[in-house]
Amino acid sequence: MTARSTEATYVRSGDVSVARVLARTCAAEWTRLWTVKATWWFLAAAAVTTVGLGTVAGLDAAGNPQAQGDSAWAAASFTAYPAQFALLGLVLVSVTSDYATGGVVPALQWTPRRTTLFLARTGVAAGAATILGVLLALASAMAGFAAAGSALLLPWDEGLEVLADVGFVFAAGTLLAAGLGFLLRNTAGALVSVFLVILVLPLLLPQFGYRWLTALADLLPGTNALFLLVGEPADRGITGASAMLTMLAWAGALLVLGWLRLLRDDANR
Repeated sequence: MTARSTEATYVRSGDVSVARVLARTCAAEWTRLWTVKATWWFLAAAAVTTVGLGTVAGLDAAGNPQAQGDSAWAAASFTAYPAQFALLGLVLVSVTSDYATGGVVPALQWTPRRTTLFLARTGVAAGAATILGVLLALASAMAGFAAAGSALLLPWDEGLEVLADVGFVFAAGTLLAAGLGFLLRNTAGALVSVFLVILVLPLLLPQFGYRWLTALADLLPGTNALFLLVGEPADRGITGASAMLTMLAWAGALLVLGWLRLLRDDANR
């Protein structure tokens, strides 16, 4: 082989566009996401929670005369809140598992553009979890409707609004989880942190009776996610717009912090 032909077959990294590298990295991340057992375990947990509780709600409505004519979409909203923890765990593990196994080093050797890897890993994991969450919320409402017989209604205009709220909550929550995973690089620490800000602290802080602790709880993403899904707490001045802005602020801040750590720190630290 001549020097000219050798040069012709050699492609420098700068000759490959960012969009092409991003597309290839997204494809690799998609394959990686669905070829590990943890993904299927988290998905199974979310499915059992949403569809199971939706079915129970439908059966309960079938035997309750006061529930006649209620909307089956309420099941989708109520079951989405506990089910989100399984999908948040899925995103966290997809980000932090490489740090536990050391796989992040070869991953960055294949994709040395760290921002590209960050975007691909975050987008694929959070996007897949959000779509799955919306589909499971739909399945929950359908299961409740089927189990209730003629007791519940299924108005599609209300359904679109409910699924939009569920999609936003899952999107903001999974982006938050991805950013936290890149920032902490530790599965256990990230899971505990998400559990605290989404569930424990929003429910615990108002119980102390101090106004400033209640105000602090209202700034946590879990409080605002609960408000968007079920409308509670309804007496603390939270609105739909403020809840969305708060969740976006949390997600954006943690994504920036996680991205900065990926750029500035050694991958194996």
